[in-house]
Amino acid sequence: MTTRLWNVVIVGAGPAGLGIALMLRELKVRETVVLERSEPGASFRKWPKEMRFITPSFPGNFFGNIDLNSIAIYSSPAHVLRTEHPSGIQYADYLKDGARRAELPIRCGVDVFSVTPEDGGFQLETSNGVIRSKIVIWAAGEFQYPRLDPFPGAEHCLHNSLVGSWAERPGEEACVIGGYESGLDAAIALVANGKKVTVLDQHVSWQPDQEYDPSRIPSPYTLQRLRGAMATGRLQLCGNSPVVGVRKENDCYLCDIAGGPPVMTRQQPILAAGFAGSLSLIRPLFEFEESGNVCLTPHDESTRVPGLFLVGPAVRQKKVVFCFIYKFRQRFAVVAAAVAKRLSVDCGRLDEYRKHNFYLDDLACCEQSCTC
Repeated sequence: MTTRLWNVVIVGAGPAGLGIALMLRELKVRETVVLERSEPGASFRKWPKEMRFITPSFPGNFFGNIDLNSIAIYSSPAHVLRTEHPSGIQYADYLKDGARRAELPIRCGVDVFSVTPEDGGFQLETSNGVIRSKIVIWAAGEFQYPRLDPFPGAEHCLHNSLVGSWAERPGEEACVIGGYESGLDAAIALVANGKKVTVLDQHVSWQPDQEYDPSRIPSPYTLQRLRGAMATGRLQLCGNSPVVGVRKENDCYLCDIAGGPPVMTRQQPILAAGFAGSLSLIRPLFEFEESGNVCLTPHDESTRVPGLFLVGPAVRQKKVVFCFIYKFRQRFAVVAAAVAKRLSVDCGRLDEYRKHNFYLDDLACCEQSCTC
């Protein structure tokens, strides 16, 4: 029996996977399927209850740009959700309903185990058997793949992505390891629940100096809430305090600091050390820089395996980080155009698509058409 050969297989139905799927549909790329191990936007449903988007949502603005948190034209979380900073559950609902209304070809409950290059494309080993495709777009994201081993003794910590609600944390104190967005968000929520919190970070991320890239410094939304938490007197920020290990002694945890005394806490430390990312599942198919960043062509294609594209927060181009939704959305057209060209599909609609980012008349059309 011959296995069906798809033109494009997209792995992951988060904002990256759904966004590129919508773009390919705009370009009339046929025989495309999205594989999702759970359901569209599933990672967002695992966010802590208190976590919100750090980027604000607006239906549009006078420059004609679309909602920062949208994944396509004619789509706005602000218009649909009527909130400025959506929760994870709200955003997951936006993604799931939008995918349903757009009738995107999504196969849910399909786990991808491996991707193997072969003549004329790729073979994917999945929980539903073998799937073959000419092109693979990897969009599996990061949140479901936390970084759990940044230092010895990390197993004594609780990664922030595994917390359902900060209100459920026991005790009157807390120690957070990591002072970027996730760590500061955890600390702010813990302080709001009446706890005394210590944040340990190897840098001083909450005091950005001559840095303007929002991928590298805390957002104004976070800094605003941080000031409120500091005003309570229950938050201590310890910068230049890199944690090199965690030990458990009796009923206490000791966080060892390079060049300083250990910090003791009676509660399990919260680990906000980021994410290993889904690329670890297919790492041999990509080349990596010494810094750990993935090497890509100008069209976000693997430099090692032609036909394998990457979309999502792991993309880097000329030192530009595309980690947030409103940033990696900029790469959808780049990847879609390269895929369409590879499949000999006319890209004429791509210019039409770009115009929607600039024409004011399209804003009204966007709101009228946004039924996701």
